[in-house]
Amino acid sequence: MKADTAWALDRFARGAAWRRLLLGVLVFATAALGAYLLIDVISARGPEALKYLFLPAFVLLVAWAALSFWSGVFGFLLGVLRLHPVSLRRRGPADGPLPALRARTAILLPVYNEDPADVFARLRAVYGSLATTGQLASFDFFVLSDTTDPAIADQERACWDELRHALDAQGRLFYRRRQANTGKKAGNIAEWIDTHGGRYAHMIILDADSLMQGETLVRLAALMEANPRTGIIQTHIVPAGRLTLFARALQFSTRLTGAVLAMGHSFWQLGEANYYGHNAILRVAAFAECCRLPVLSGKPPLGGEILSHDFVEAAFLRRGGWHCWLLPELRGSFEEVPSNLLDYAARDRRWVQGNLQHARLLGLPGLHSMSRLHLAMGIFAYIASPLWLLLLMLSSAMVVDHQLTGDVYFGATRTLFPQWPRYHWPEIQGLLALTGVLLFGPKILALTLRLWSTRSARRFGGRLALLMSFLLEAVFSALLAPVMMLFHTGFVARILAGNAVGWPAQPRGDRGMKWRQALARHTGHALLGLFMLAVLGALAPSFVPWILPVVAGLLLSVPLAVLSSRRGVGMAARRLRVFLTPEEGAQRTPLLLEG
Repeated sequence: MKADTAWALDRFARGAAWRRLLLGVLVFATAALGAYLLIDVISARGPEALKYLFLPAFVLLVAWAALSFWSGVFGFLLGVLRLHPVSLRRRGPADGPLPALRARTAILLPVYNEDPADVFARLRAVYGSLATTGQLASFDFFVLSDTTDPAIADQERACWDELRHALDAQGRLFYRRRQANTGKKAGNIAEWIDTHGGRYAHMIILDADSLMQGETLVRLAALMEANPRTGIIQTHIVPAGRLTLFARALQFSTRLTGAVLAMGHSFWQLGEANYYGHNAILRVAAFAECCRLPVLSGKPPLGGEILSHDFVEAAFLRRGGWHCWLLPELRGSFEEVPSNLLDYAARDRRWVQGNLQHARLLGLPGLHSMSRLHLAMGIFAYIASPLWLLLLMLSSAMVVDHQLTGDVYFGATRTLFPQWPRYHWPEIQGLLALTGVLLFGPKILALTLRLWSTRSARRFGGRLALLMSFLLEAVFSALLAPVMMLFHTGFVARILAGNAVGWPAQPRGDRGMKWRQALARHTGHALLGLFMLAVLGALAPSFVPWILPVVAGLLLSVPLAVLSSRRGVGMAARRLRVFLTPEEGAQRTPLLLEG
């Protein structure tokens, strides 16, 4: 296959300048508007020292939210116009019939103390789906075990032996277990490259909870063959398969909004997109050449082995001259999500440490500016929570200060006439509107896109079910937001204090949460909510309605965490067509990879 065919991506890599300039202007203008409105609002309120902290924190958060908002706008417009985000044409680079493959591709499945029955069931589904394409001969499968529990390792070998005989795949399905998991997942893959990589042109990385359709795997391999300067092609990963209310709300939200955001990100990132560590194809030779990760000086959590290796690998590949693409139109790429709030927070705890490590890599020589932006965005995704908490505390302090001191009619300088207070209601309303649009705009645009098409709405259970699910998810997310803000703030503080977490095996399945467990983790959140409500109710009662959404989430954190972790509650919501996704709406299970 030649690079000038319809499957070519590399030819679009040079068209990014105007797209990024447009995005930059829009983000800057939005942040400037927020700063302009805020300066007028706080000019007559609160101690001056607090204002100098409040303004830069607010502008940073507005710029962060604006980046996501305008990406959502781009994705929405591309969806309305039915244009591909890379080519800006109706036909995408991966459209059309499947071509015959010439090169060999390895599918790698790194595992670490996972349930072998679940792992090999998913692997069997992927293998079977790939067989239906008629191009199974171009692929080999490798289960790369870093399992430390001997009993689980014995089960892995038994499941592998059973599966390769059942599929008659003795020469296509391989298993290897390392005795020492040096370098964790990145080291696991590096060891495979050293021992087997020379026999393969490409490798597709799966996680233990990944599922990919065979057609998607073939299209990824065909795209790599047609684009000799491409190092990574990342699919848009859809969460599916979990049944607790928490997981189903997360699956619905990501399914509804994720595709629109992915389209927008693909539009302005082009050949400098990011890598999420799995459900992607990589060029083996390029990876071997560019992606040997350094060991950071010092001790964990900010030193030692790099935990979040995927962002860094994408940055190193781009530094080596290889393109990295995100193609959201490549469907049939699934993963599971945590089934309860605490498992979700525990996963974020690992990601916080991994992303904060990236601060030490921002100044590495030779990195592309987009790679530095990706690393910075990963860091800020978690630094944003302490900033939101800072804004909450500063705004509360300014309101209480004003309530206690009252309006100041005469300043330090003697004047004949008093300084009458100004109440800037238009600016206050403008700030509220701007914040609401930035935070909820991408979701509303995605909802509009789905409601516009009868066929698309039906995939979510119909327009009424879709609208009801959207409203309930918005309330659910708003209640969870202050809890996650406190979790992330605590994680950042503990990591900066030197407490490392490592990278243990992730819990899988629909795990319910006990009341005792929820009380242990959320009682502090509820007490903080009561304290805020009591203090503000006594000192600044007029401010209570404004702070109530935050306080409500904290007060309800215990029952919300427990009830949302219940599979029965999730199934009841499913019967009512709440949080229905296209996979559920068509009564398909991703494990079977149907349709």
